[in-house]
Amino acid sequence: MLKSIRILLPIAASLDLEIWQMDVKTAFLNGSLDESIYMMQPEGFIEKGQVDKVCKLQKSIYGLKQASRSWNIRFDQAVKGFGFIQNPDEPCVYKRIKGDKLVFLILYVDDILLIGNDVGVLTSVKEWLAKQFDMKDLGEASFILGIQVIRDRKNRMIALSQASYIDKILSRFSMQNSKKGMLPFRHGIKLSKEQVPKNEHEEQFMSRVPYASAVGSLMYAMLCIRPDICFAVGIVSRSQSKPGPDHWTAVKHIFKYLKRMRDNMLVYSGGDLVPVGHTDSDFQSDSDSRKSTLGAVFTIGGGAVIWRSIKQSCIADSTMEAEYVAACEAAKEAVWLRQFLIDLEVVPSANKQITIYCDNSGAVANSKKPRSHKRGKHIERKYHLLREIVQRGDVTITKIASAENLADPFTKALPQKSFDGHLENMGLRDMTHLL
Repeated sequence: MLKSIRILLPIAASLDLEIWQMDVKTAFLNGSLDESIYMMQPEGFIEKGQVDKVCKLQKSIYGLKQASRSWNIRFDQAVKGFGFIQNPDEPCVYKRIKGDKLVFLILYVDDILLIGNDVGVLTSVKEWLAKQFDMKDLGEASFILGIQVIRDRKNRMIALSQASYIDKILSRFSMQNSKKGMLPFRHGIKLSKEQVPKNEHEEQFMSRVPYASAVGSLMYAMLCIRPDICFAVGIVSRSQSKPGPDHWTAVKHIFKYLKRMRDNMLVYSGGDLVPVGHTDSDFQSDSDSRKSTLGAVFTIGGGAVIWRSIKQSCIADSTMEAEYVAACEAAKEAVWLRQFLIDLEVVPSANKQITIYCDNSGAVANSKKPRSHKRGKHIERKYHLLREIVQRGDVTITKIASAENLADPFTKALPQKSFDGHLENMGLRDMTHLL
């Protein structure tokens, strides 16, 4: 859902669309129930002489396992009845296009974004929603899920900031007075599951460390607008079952980096809406499993909209195989992205194939047709889906120099100069002058 918002925002910037926000009050009380559910009489409302009786619920309430689903069904039926069409590739996104008037509606639990090109139509949708549900009108979108939205309509630009959230988590984990870090993950550092507490003192120390909570807080920042910490968060999240002091030091290093980079924003400058992908992989970097780490990033309008850094599910025995597997995973993401853009019906270039850049010549060659059968015959068949995707024209895999590969920081720790250069190309830059 977050990536859908990130895709729609550069489109809104480029086409100069309105972005409005609404909130549904007590959303989960709107759902209907298909099952018979009983509950104890609420405290303070017990009927005299009928203490042993229970209540049969007529509507959904907070606390039910099916409350969120019931609300979603109720909302889905209502907006479809008003002429909205659900995006088949992203169920939280709806569209309504009549002539040259378009409206996109994005639902996240009880938060609603309305994006459109006509103020009158958007107003009518807003008024209709207020009749259907108890709504709160938040006006032009300024904060989305804790992400500050800063807009420069004259220059067709949107910047996303998490400075407030970063300050909050720095304070929560007592890192607000720490030194500033230059990189999210130091070059040359290796972490493994074997780096567990080695003595009673370390075990007692780690028992007091809120490791999982800290990693989860960093994970949310990474999932929202911080692709720069994607690789580092992925590494520290692998050892949550029994982390050691070295793992905690790595987590604190990410916090220190965020302190230095709190004012960096993810910027979409409108203009070109052609998506571009980059894919990369290291080779057997995980010392516990000898598996490789793949990375991928897609940009639209000058800023990253999709990114990932994950450990591969198989062990590659060559760099070509590792890069080929990474390219396959990136191609699958590109298929979804391309179809999502086509379904939006507002991006003229959506039908064109998406270019994915890869820095391994062998993987690029094998994506088009089999090469060196002896070296690649053992590769799992599911990864050869890449060739089918390429052959049907959804994507094209193109060679790029390693130094220019935008996915490089998603697979390994880089020197400062290289890392900073990639951030600029991903749309991450200091835009405090807009505040």
